[in-house]
Order: sequence, then C-alpha cells, then structure tokens
Amino acid sequence: MTVEQSGGGDGDGIRAPRHGEAPTPLSVLDLVTVGAGRTATDALRTSVALAKLAESRGYHRHWVAEHHSMPGVASSSPAVILAHLAAHTTRIRLGSGGVMLPNHAPLVIAEQFGTLEALAPGRVDLGLGRAPGTDGATAAALRRTERLNEGADDFPQQLAELTRFLDDDFPDGHPYARIHAVPGPVQATSPGGVQSPHRPPIWLLGSSGFSARLAGTLGLPFAFAHHFSARNTIPALDLYRESFRPSAVLDAPYALIGVSALATDDEKEARRQVMAAALNMVRLRTGRPGLVPTPQEAEAHRFTEMERDFIESWNSNVVHGTVDQVRTGLDDLAKRTGADELMLTANAHSGDVRLRSYELIADAYGLPNPA
Repeated sequence: MTVEQSGGGDGDGIRAPRHGEAPTPLSVLDLVTVGAGRTATDALRTSVALAKLAESRGYHRHWVAEHHSMPGVASSSPAVILAHLAAHTTRIRLGSGGVMLPNHAPLVIAEQFGTLEALAPGRVDLGLGRAPGTDGATAAALRRTERLNEGADDFPQQLAELTRFLDDDFPDGHPYARIHAVPGPVQATSPGGVQSPHRPPIWLLGSSGFSARLAGTLGLPFAFAHHFSARNTIPALDLYRESFRPSAVLDAPYALIGVSALATDDEKEARRQVMAAALNMVRLRTGRPGLVPTPQEAEAHRFTEMERDFIESWNSNVVHGTVDQVRTGLDDLAKRTGADELMLTANAHSGDVRLRSYELIADAYGLPNPA
C-alpha cells in the first residue's frame, strides 16, 4: 500500500510517497564509507548495490554527500558518483546531501546538475550546504583562498546566482545575462530547441538555524543533519516551519532529517558495529581521520575516559539494535520531530552489514519486495 503525503503540491518531485507501515517516506544517505582492508572501488560498488536495493524496496531517494581529505569517505565528487548511480537505476531519486556550495563556482554546479538531469530526467535533487565538508586547510585548497568565512557568509548570494543559472533568468544588463548553463533552459530558445520539463529542485541542508531560516524564507525544502547535530534538530525544524513562506516551489514546509540507523540480526552485533563507527568519529574529531576500523579493532582499542564520554554521547543518537528496536526508535524519532521524511545512513565497516540493515528495515515496515 502506498499513501501519498498530504499538505500542498508535489513541489516538482519534492514530496515523497510513504510505503507500507513506515511513519514517513524513507530514503538513503550514502556516505560511501571505506573500511579498513577495503578500497574505494569496493565502497563504490557497495553504493551501486545499495542504490539498486533502495530502488527495489521503495526507498524514495539516494543521496551522497561531499567530503574531502577523509580516507574513510570516498564521496569527494558527488556529481560523478550520481552519474554512475543513474546508469544503474531507473526510478529512485538521486541527489546530493549535499554539495558544499562555497567550494565551487555556482555555474559549475549548474552545469553538473544540468548534466545529471539530462542523464536521469525528473529524478535529480540538488542539496546544498554552506560548510566546507572538510578541515580548514583543505577548504582553503579547494577554494583557493584563505578567507573561508567569506564563502559561508556569501552563501545566500551564491545560492541566488546558482538559481538564476539553473533557470537561465539573469535580468538584462547583468554581467552574466549572456552566460548560460548547458545543459539548461537556453537550449529551448535555440532553433529547433525543446524545453525539458524538469529542473533539479534545490534543497537547503543544515546543522543549525542559519539554513533553516533561509530555507523557510525562500520556501524551499529543508534537510537537517540530525545524525551529527541531534541537539539542534527540533529547534532548527521549528525555526524552518516558523520562517516558511509559500513559494512557487512549495506551498507548505517540507523537512527531512538524516538519521544514523543500523539494524542487525543480533543486538550485540549492532553494538559491535556502532562502536567501530564511533571509533572512526573519535579519530576524525581529533584530527586523525582514517579508514573505518573493524569491530575487532574497536574491541581491542583502549578508550580514554574522554573518548568513552564522546562515544556514549555519539551513540545515543544512533538508532541501532535488532530490527524491532530500530523500528521503535525510528517511529519515536518521527513522532518527536514531526519530520516529513527520514533519510537513513547506516555507518559500518562492512558493506554487507550496511546493505543488510536497509533490507531489515524495509522488511520491518512492509516496504515493497519484488522478490
């Protein structure tokens, strides 16, 4: 059974159908993680397998996030990965969760996502963030500037420029009025040109109130990073809803949240897996990023008191355990936050463990099963 979300228009593919007994539509956030003893090729093959699984089981979107200079995350080029996933899927929406706009010229992003839209018409999302997705030194190398705050502070202007490139509607007299993002609307004005009916919808991503307020003011959909900023989730969603102004895109707010969720066949195994992922976060937060360790390595690690405090806090926001425990946790989270969509990210050393988690959750909610 499929139940359409209520509350306003479709928003050009923004609003999602809810399948089975899930409390909201379910989607996938893929961090393309690389485990110890594995290669980036292994991680990308898992991403293809995950996209196929998600499509067959009724997950609505598959997003990948931009990260840099992190050995355990092979998603430095979201557009490249999304093009590959588009070639292996036919229905699922594909998108960025997100592209870190200050790292790029808006025209480049308009061209990349115009190309993706041409490859996968009507199923591409453009999620945008204003953080660098890395450390300060790497951000400086990406942006060719030491003034890193300038990029974040200029985010609304960069967003406006990107939107005009996507719509090809700079006003007469603007320095960019004769510049066109291709593929894009300009092709319809050429002799024999045909206008594509689709344009990637823009989502704003955030882990605090800035993007929440901006998304609301502009009437855009909003995605909040609950998976690493849980204490800010409800305040940010409240701010988004309070700030929302109807737009040509949406007539009512639409917010999804990213959720760390890992279901296994055994509760003890779930704890082993999330401890390994948490050890990876400890290393990242202390300036020692690396490959995702194995559960065995995490079990042998001698955690300091400070590390244990961090891990306890971190894992308290990871919905993990048996599939019944995960279902209960997701149901509760959906109720507490009022999120319109849950986007699940399964962090584990093994690709097989991640794939199994999405299967178990799909089974628990009675999502479509072509088998």
